[in-house]
Amino acid sequence: MIDIEKTLMPWIGKSMKVIDYFFMDRFARHNIELTKVQWILLKRLKEMNGESQHNLAFLTNRDKASLARLLTTMERKNLVARIPSDSDQRINRIYITSHGEKILKQAMPVVKEMIDEMQEGLTDEEKIITINVLKKLMNNIKSEELVALETK
Repeated sequence: MIDIEKTLMPWIGKSMKVIDYFFMDRFARHNIELTKVQWILLKRLKEMNGESQHNLAFLTNRDKASLARLLTTMERKNLVARIPSDSDQRINRIYITSHGEKILKQAMPVVKEMIDEMQEGLTDEEKIITINVLKKLMNNIKSEELVALETK
């Protein structure tokens, strides 16, 4: 019988839950009305403003339906705008709004503080090793699992 607690899987899952709560708590303490996923999307849009909704789903590893729900919520909060493409009305381009940029700017120092706190006591070598191990894990499952996600 496998002792699951001696494998990486439960520890990665537990870590993600802790990080999700960490984001929620810190954002709430600073009166930032964002979830971790909303922050990630705003950050991505700041880098790639006007990206198509289809490409954003791929880039954020989300299925089209969950991204559509997320965008609807973010539109209600005036963080993003969905604008049909001039060249093809079937394509929505997603833009960060000025309010979204303001909230993102407000959140960035909080995220920096969280990263510093989370990585406290880790050497640069430990960070590099951890990143490389996680990349290997992702590559091990990427071929089958992500192909399934991308076709949804």
